[in-house]
Amino acid sequence: MISIKDDYVQSAQQFAAAGVTVPKYQQADIVANTIKKPIWVHFGGGNLFRCFHAAIAQKLLNKGELTSGIIVAETYDEQVIDEIYKPYANRMLQVIMKSDNTYQQTLLASVADSIYYNKENLAGWQKLKSIFENPNLQFVTMSITEKGYALTDIDGHLTTQAESDINNNPELASTNMGAIARLLLARYKANAAPIAMVSTDNFSENGQRFEDAILTIAKGWKKNDLVSNGFIDYLEDPKQVSFPWSMIDRITPNPSETVAKILVDKGVADTTILHTRKHTNIAPFGNTEEVHYLVIEDSFPNGRPNLEDAGVILTDRETVNDADQMKVTACLNPLHTSLAIFGCLLGYDSIAAEVANPDLVKLIRGLGFDEDLPVVRDPKIINPTQFINELLDKRLPNKNIPDTPQRIASDTSQKISIRYGVTIQHYLNDPTKNVKDLKYIPFILAGWCRYLLAVDDQGNDFTPSPDPLLKQLQNNLRSIKLGVQDKVLIHEALQPILSNKQIFAHDLYAIGLGDEVEALFRQLNVGPGSVASALAEL
Repeated sequence: MISIKDDYVQSAQQFAAAGVTVPKYQQADIVANTIKKPIWVHFGGGNLFRCFHAAIAQKLLNKGELTSGIIVAETYDEQVIDEIYKPYANRMLQVIMKSDNTYQQTLLASVADSIYYNKENLAGWQKLKSIFENPNLQFVTMSITEKGYALTDIDGHLTTQAESDINNNPELASTNMGAIARLLLARYKANAAPIAMVSTDNFSENGQRFEDAILTIAKGWKKNDLVSNGFIDYLEDPKQVSFPWSMIDRITPNPSETVAKILVDKGVADTTILHTRKHTNIAPFGNTEEVHYLVIEDSFPNGRPNLEDAGVILTDRETVNDADQMKVTACLNPLHTSLAIFGCLLGYDSIAAEVANPDLVKLIRGLGFDEDLPVVRDPKIINPTQFINELLDKRLPNKNIPDTPQRIASDTSQKISIRYGVTIQHYLNDPTKNVKDLKYIPFILAGWCRYLLAVDDQGNDFTPSPDPLLKQLQNNLRSIKLGVQDKVLIHEALQPILSNKQIFAHDLYAIGLGDEVEALFRQLNVGPGSVASALAEL
């Protein structure tokens, strides 16, 4: 058996026998170079990073176009660093699961260091600060999910943690945005060197949201006389600190037991999947799909490696936004979230199995082609129609991608405003269109409300996926059971949800969709089998 901790130069034949491609560089050299000249820090050490960003770095390292590795900063789960990164020399095995039933294994050694970045971990807290004080650092990338940027609650008010960060010494920051603003403050004080702060998280206008969050913290500090005007000027000058927008796309499910068994059969020893106390699922390997896209606004004030040589598309902000709107609000994410909602209700545990159901395919085809595509701008760099066809014909049906509706359904309350609210806004803005003509989007929103009851279409209880608003939303629906059809009761339960602009980006009643969603909810809540029946009738 071969271990990913083994010397891949001395053991090259054993890695080859196991079908594993190894790096063309010495990891020890990369680590030494990174200590002297850090180039790239990434926040969020999860599966997407391990299968995508780390692979981009490896391609550049293999070509000699990058000589320093990535420094991973994990802000959420210390076990990820302590039990997955450190014990395996910061290496990982990327497994690409192709639709032709073949697997491609690559040993990635592009991570030079990994840090649990939390004020409770004083060593990591200080170490990353010193790295940000190094003027050689060129850019930061992020994959911490949408909720990682949150500073406000369901009503749009600053959270207690955000208030605490703003009112206290930056060294005591506890939110992600506060902790990162602390690092930028340290860089400003040390040398005010330029840097690009690149959100690659999977939501629209991610760079703007990142910038707004950092400035919310920083301006709060200024108001409390904790920082100078110069620091605000530094953050607001894109020639000093840029916040490029991006679009990212690579389906990367949690590590699969099936893939682990395949690796063992190939002679790979390190396949134990870790389920952490904080509910992270991660392993020495990561499984991902072959298709992938990363589009980034080319705004790097301190320089950058030739990311385009590793397949990254560098372009202007408008094109990034068009590509992102195409994917996040129209051609992939809304379809994925729809499958997640109805997959959970119908008892599926596989996305691939769902797209064998003609009624679910009808739902996502209608959403994508009939409602989303007509209001999407063509980004030119990716064809929207071809993108959806590739998704429906190749990506979603790939049985080798062990993706589940339960994974995709996580944090849905944080996603709906982007997944569906943007398309709704397009219909409101276009004088030739009527938002009340939308059929699939109101149906999906009603489906999500039905999902919140945590009762499937057979009448059995199920456990909803993690969501920061789940408890509050379910409390609103506490009077509604499967079979309830009372219009007044349903309106009283749904009105606080459907009118919430933090969730939907709109008051659905004000734009004429609230009553329609209520009616569809009643249809989905008649009793066992009503979800499947409503899908069939749609």
